[in-house]
Amino acid sequence: MGMKPFPVYAEQMPGGAMIATTLETILYQGQAKSLWYLLFGTACCAIELMATGASRYDFDRLGMFFRASPRQSDLIIAAGTITKKMAPRLRRLYDQMAEPRYVIAMGGCTIKGGPFYYDSYAVEKGIDHIVPVDIYIPGCPPRPESLLEGCIHLQEKIKKQKLAEKWPKA
Repeated sequence: MGMKPFPVYAEQMPGGAMIATTLETILYQGQAKSLWYLLFGTACCAIELMATGASRYDFDRLGMFFRASPRQSDLIIAAGTITKKMAPRLRRLYDQMAEPRYVIAMGGCTIKGGPFYYDSYAVEKGIDHIVPVDIYIPGCPPRPESLLEGCIHLQEKIKKQKLAEKWPKA
């Protein structure tokens, strides 16, 4: 059996104008504009990540707010070298987050192991071996503008998704 279509909601505006939309659109528009992120910074990329949250770049204007608990977060921004010893902790944090959850991988070390790829047995060769990644932001370290652009791309991705994509059994 296929999923039933969501009902269309109509709202009467002053002057007699009508706005019609689906519940799905309302849910994902709201979610895209209120991402609460958890920082997982382990190296130099974390400095750029903190700079992005400061007053000059201001994550808050995108509706993004820092949370210290994975249970309150729906986005992990991983920045820096991920060692094999840190991998289980990252996975545990990801598993503690409520659905739907998203991951941004920031920096060359996070994405593919960076300069440690060949020289270190203790470094993960990419975060996507540990958790599924939604947005990759390359660089060493990426500038705050790149992180902001990646977050905007994630917001656009969230707005376009369907409930059946995130919850296939719904």
